[in-house]
This record gives sequence, C-alpha cells and structure tokens, in this order.
Amino acid sequence: MVMVSGEQAADGGPGAAAVPRARGEWARHWRYDGLPGLDLLRARYVRHSFPRHAHDGYVVCAVTAGIEEVGLREGTVRAGHGGVIMLNPEVAHTARAGAPEGWAYATLYPSYEVVAEIAEETTALRGTAGFDRTVAEDPQLAGVITEIHRAAETGNALAADSLLRIAVARLLRRYGGPLPARTPRTAGARTAARARAVLEERMADPPSLERLAQELGTGPFALLRAFKGAYGMPPHTWLTDARVRRARRLLEAGHTPADTAVAVGFTDQPHLNRHFTRIVGVPPGAYRRERSA
Repeated sequence: MVMVSGEQAADGGPGAAAVPRARGEWARHWRYDGLPGLDLLRARYVRHSFPRHAHDGYVVCAVTAGIEEVGLREGTVRAGHGGVIMLNPEVAHTARAGAPEGWAYATLYPSYEVVAEIAEETTALRGTAGFDRTVAEDPQLAGVITEIHRAAETGNALAADSLLRIAVARLLRRYGGPLPARTPRTAGARTAARARAVLEERMADPPSLERLAQELGTGPFALLRAFKGAYGMPPHTWLTDARVRRARRLLEAGHTPADTAVAVGFTDQPHLNRHFTRIVGVPPGAYRRERSA
C-alpha cells in the first residue's frame, strides 16, 4: 500500500492506489469494470509536464487545486479550481503547471462510443458529437466529475455510471457541437495521411524524413508543413505518441514493458519508461498493474 500524505489527502488524492512520484506528486491511471469505454486519471503534478500528444478519444478534466495550462495550436488556456477542460479526439496539446504549486485534477477519457451513445440519447446533435470550446468555469460540473471518480473508487457502479451519463450529457448540452469531417481535403492533407499510414505500418523501423518524403513524392520541408498542419505536430513527435498509444494496448493485453518497448520501436525499456511516463502520466509498469488488477 502507498500511504498518502496530508497534503495529498487535502488535494483529493486517490489514496492507496496512487503511484508515488517526485515530492508532492502522485497519480493513478486506471479503469473501472463498471464503466466500460472509460479511462480515469486522478493526479497531482508539480514539475511534470506533458509533451505534445493526442488521444484516440475525448478528454474531460476537472481541476481540483492549483492551475493547469494546456497548450493548443490556437494558444494556451488555463484552468483553476472548478475549471473544466475539454478536448476532442486527436487534438494535439501539451499540459503543465500554471502555478508554482502545480495542479491537481480528476480526468475522464471517454471513448467515441460512450460519447456517441449519450449524445444520441440526450441531444439533437448531428454527426460526430464533440466540444466547441476547450475550457469553462463550471464548478458544479467539475464536482460531478470528481464524484464519478469517488464512486468508481468505492466500487459503486450504479452511481458511477449514472453520474458519467449526467456529466457527459451536460457537457454536450452546454459546450457541445458537431465535429468537422476528418476526411483529408487538400493535397497536403492527403500526403500527411499517407505519411501517417507509413509510420503506423513501420513503427518499429521508420524511414528518415528524407526517405519518407521521397517515397511520397514530395520534399522534406513540404512534408513537415503538411504533417504538422494535419496533426498538430511534426512526424517524429507524432511517432513517439503513436508508439506510446500502441504500447498501452500491448500492456493492457498483458505484455511486459520490456517486450512492449521492442515491439513498438523504442530502444529499450528505459526508453519506453521515459516517453510513456511523460505522455501518459504514470510509468508503464504501474499502468499494466492497474489493468491486470
């Protein structure tokens, strides 16, 4: 068991299941069987910062202490206690502390399917539902998000599921809208999509930027611009993020961190550990243990 300091308990730390980190930091990234299609993260970070990355599904977090800064293509947004941050799938972003004391938050990662089901039942939105703003001051809704975590942590499936549906429905009604179509429309976007497919297929042994550009019939700088325009980050940054995403799936399937590192193209397990922890917020070993439990 991991004991929680008084400072952690005051910030709403998840207690015995939290992963100890640097002084004043803790994190738990897990799944609850009573909430399929949802990942949960409760954490407090001070020095930790998340590099540019994206998620397959949605991100909804309630800041419970301190200030979080999220860097987007359009600029930086900040949220303090009672603030709610909302991100749509595949939106590239960074995250870091916006104050010396860091920040604490309760985060939900609902899948496409979870949000689509709730949107169909509770809204009149057409197409793929999403959020039309990134940050809102909404202490009431932030409180519901933290209650979802508490219900899951105590094994109260009825409350956790009910509160999740209430929270997502309210988010969509207050801050929702249809997401734009993701079909590549320009020649540059189509080139970026082809480059992404190559990198996904050859993740463990990717080509150099020059070689990739040659294979796609374009120039290196043109490819860099097109890729960043389409995905919000250059190919090498996207590849690291994609490797971590695939590593998560392998760890969830029971693979060891050492085998996973080789399978996704990292040099060794420490290489995986470094990038995985930076992007996911917990080490791969802790991530795997939560899911095997």
